Amino acid sequence: MKTIHRTDKAPAPVGPYSQAVEAGGFMFCSGQIAIDPKTNQVLTGPVSDQMRLVMENIKAVLMNAGMDFNNVIKTTIFLTNMNDFAAVNEVYATYFTAEPPARSTIAVAGLPKGVHVEVEVIAKR
Repeated sequence: MKTIHRTDKAPAPVGPYSQAVEAGGFMFCSGQIAIDPKTNQVLTGPVSDQMRLVMENIKAVLMNAGMDFNNVIKTTIFLTNMNDFAAVNEVYATYFTAEPPARSTIAVAGLPKGVHVEVEVIAKR
């Protein structure tokens, strides 16, 4: 049995997928990009600003399911430019201040809507 999680406080999916799916005590959050859920507009500009919005979108999905960043056990970060690694880490560290989750960071050729960063998370109750 699975539960689909959806909130208007995070951007609507840009394709045929759910914001998050929970099964067996685990919640798998689809990758979030820098889309403002209030305007549905892509945030352009510095990767640090994009990353902050991505993390706020993830926070909204987690909160909708009654979770927070302490529930996150694994993250995957996708970057279009690995030179943005330090700037992304700086923002990331403000959301995971103690006992951060396992993580992978992957350089990719491109991301939806031309953004520079996408983050997906797995959380556990």
